[in-house]
Amino acid sequence: MIELNIVYEDNHVVVVVKPHNVSVQEDKSKDDDMLNIIKNYIKVRDNKPGRVFLGLVHRLDRVTGGLMVFAKTSKAASRLSSELKENQLKKHYLCVINGKPQQAQDKLTTYLKKDEKTNTVYIAPQSENGAKEASLEYQIVATKQNLSLVKVNLITGRSHQIRVQMAKQLNCPIYADFKYGDKTHKGNLCLWSYELTFIHPTTKQNLRFVASPEFKNSGFKFFEEDIEKLIK
Repeated sequence: MIELNIVYEDNHVVVVVKPHNVSVQEDKSKDDDMLNIIKNYIKVRDNKPGRVFLGLVHRLDRVTGGLMVFAKTSKAASRLSSELKENQLKKHYLCVINGKPQQAQDKLTTYLKKDEKTNTVYIAPQSENGAKEASLEYQIVATKQNLSLVKVNLITGRSHQIRVQMAKQLNCPIYADFKYGDKTHKGNLCLWSYELTFIHPTTKQNLRFVASPEFKNSGFKFFEEDIEKLIK
């Protein structure tokens, strides 16, 4: 049974920490997913009759962990979705990558396309049908044992975006990302949504949440002190 970690909740939104290897919504595996876990929790806790509304505002890959916000009303869902499109809902990530990029910080922009048959994403020409622009900013926080702890500001939210751009544009695949080039390390994928900021859909208050990554069974363990200093 997956333990639900609620960071913040009111009548309009709920902010949670998604564990690694848990789907955001139901998929072919029929494993427990975040949407149904939260719905069932609210239904039982509040003794609600009928179905519980919960709006999916943004996504994380199954293998990625960290902060997510869900909407508890349709109005909140609409407003948060608008924030996401206007880049007012901001997501910052930590990842551990193999090697060290030449630039300590940089902006990466390319075009990505997903191969649905293999569930992989690749860099494609801008002119290729279905290719979407993908941009992020990164900054190296620390380097140890030929590994680098990197902070990422995600500008666009494409499927597998950070994983592909780290592996293919920087030639530094994420720790334990077998799919995109790390054949050496095992454990949880070292990609974590550690900071989430957005404007509350009704109070208009600026909200900021941070959550430390899971160190167990993860390359994040090499950077525990650096992460503790970063996340305050």
